[in-house]
Amino acid sequence: MPNDNSSENEAIAILGGTGDQGLGLALRFAKAGRRVVIGSRKPERAEDAAKEVLAAVPGADVVGLGNDGAAAAAEIVILSVPFEHSASTVKGIRDQLGPGKVLVSMAVPLAAAIGDGAVRTLGIWQGSCAELLASIVPEGVEVVSAFQNVSAHRLQHLDEDVECDVIVSGAKAPRERVMALCPLIPGLRAVNGGPLANARIVEEITALLIGLNIRYKTPEGLGIRLTGLPGGE
Repeated sequence: MPNDNSSENEAIAILGGTGDQGLGLALRFAKAGRRVVIGSRKPERAEDAAKEVLAAVPGADVVGLGNDGAAAAAEIVILSVPFEHSASTVKGIRDQLGPGKVLVSMAVPLAAAIGDGAVRTLGIWQGSCAELLASIVPEGVEVVSAFQNVSAHRLQHLDEDVECDVIVSGAKAPRERVMALCPLIPGLRAVNGGPLANARIVEEITALLIGLNIRYKTPEGLGIRLTGLPGGE
């Protein structure tokens, strides 16, 4: 597993950290001792989410800001907003995204965005939400696909491990930076998902898992595990 010690103290920004999955990641990263910057279109909502993290993780290094302030404050920016708001959110923070920053795409183009069911995905010209975002970020900003299939419910239960593999796709260097975040959350294992184009497959898996959650009545959320991986990745 990649482990860049020089990045251990980097802040992690989570835009959409007021939603269930984003808040869950904020709680977990804060518990692991990382500085967390929660972003929201409405700064007061981000501030409320930061207070919620502090209540659950006393002494946590966490702050809530508007999306632009949060994006400016971290080198790794995790985008945890619904697909239909992803492109507009990125366009709104373009001035805060500079060379060397990594934007993590979590969104999935579920058909729920157009009033259909969440068990199906929409066709996107670029192939995936991650590739769509890669087409609109400023030059020098890397987009990595990760965390789509991690249960929000399980993330927020801090006393339990989150048993799930995280398939991380993107260019090698930024991919390894994001993979290094996964062991901060007990039970998560990073899997090298190769180039960003493979996000198309991972995003489709999300719709499959949603359908499985419904059929098997598992509101706490299913995860995925890959067997036989050498060296744990």
